[in-house]
Amino acid sequence: MIGNRRRHLPAEEILAIGRRVVSIEGAAVQALAARVDERFARALGILAACEGRVVCTGMGKSGLVARKIAATMASTGTPALYLDPAEAAHGDLGMLARGDVVVALSYSGETQELLDLLPSMKRFGLPLVAMVGNGQSTLAQQSDVWLDVGVAEEACSLNLAPTASTTAALAMGDALAVALLEERGFRPEDFALLHPAGALGRRLLLRVQDLMHTGDRLPVVAETASMQEAILEITGKRLGMTAVVDGGGRLTGILTDGDLRRAMQRFNDVVHRPVADCMTRNPKRIEREALAARAVQVMEHHSITSLLVVDGAERPEGVIHLHDLLKAGVV
Repeated sequence: MIGNRRRHLPAEEILAIGRRVVSIEGAAVQALAARVDERFARALGILAACEGRVVCTGMGKSGLVARKIAATMASTGTPALYLDPAEAAHGDLGMLARGDVVVALSYSGETQELLDLLPSMKRFGLPLVAMVGNGQSTLAQQSDVWLDVGVAEEACSLNLAPTASTTAALAMGDALAVALLEERGFRPEDFALLHPAGALGRRLLLRVQDLMHTGDRLPVVAETASMQEAILEITGKRLGMTAVVDGGGRLTGILTDGDLRRAMQRFNDVVHRPVADCMTRNPKRIEREALAARAVQVMEHHSITSLLVVDGAERPEGVIHLHDLLKAGVV
């Protein structure tokens, strides 16, 4: 194995190397802030006007970064794909179509496989955004706009392996992708539609109305009912609470297991008391259209486990419990 001459570095030196790499790469990314300038705005304008796909391309490590940029754009509402420039000359040029925009990554700006694609890009009339470390390079000069991702040094101790330069290119690609989603008014709901699987999709797609208990499953008693009746309703519906309504069916309070324990400390004859004496008035509510994740936030903020849902006339139409959110994987 090449380079298999293990030195058994002391722990202090290992830590120093790790910190040096992080410091160099952090400085490389920080230096990009000054280069988010008029050229960046022009690049964003080209991408925002794209009527086809954003085609990201690059060789080697730059190709890996290009893949990630394409994936980030695709997941945030911009149709994008990765084109391997080496394969492009052997048939994959068919992936390009009029209306596309090409984002090409090459630190030197002289990667031959990319330069070989330039005539085809011109023939299709495709705008080219280049991310390079050399503004005088062929790729930069042939592009519609080039972004400077040059670095003072690589984090590699030999100053050879692409490390800081690929980190800088990745950060610039992320800057473009995020600015583009803002430009297009991309919303959390849009993000959820592209990420339906897993916890993220559940948090962004599920709404209170999808999980709340309604109809016969909703515990409700009149405020004139006795505590005995309310306890039976709480026990029967097994949600640890019941909504309390007035004669017109409008919500006036909530009675929870906690309210019951507090009432037992206050009254000797609690089971014969009217619910109105023991309930919590003006309970927390949530809209049925609210995201289920919002219900979690409200419950956590107020240290409660249930939220009532009312209609326009303040009549209870549902309740969502923390257990429902846990079961759905929102929490």
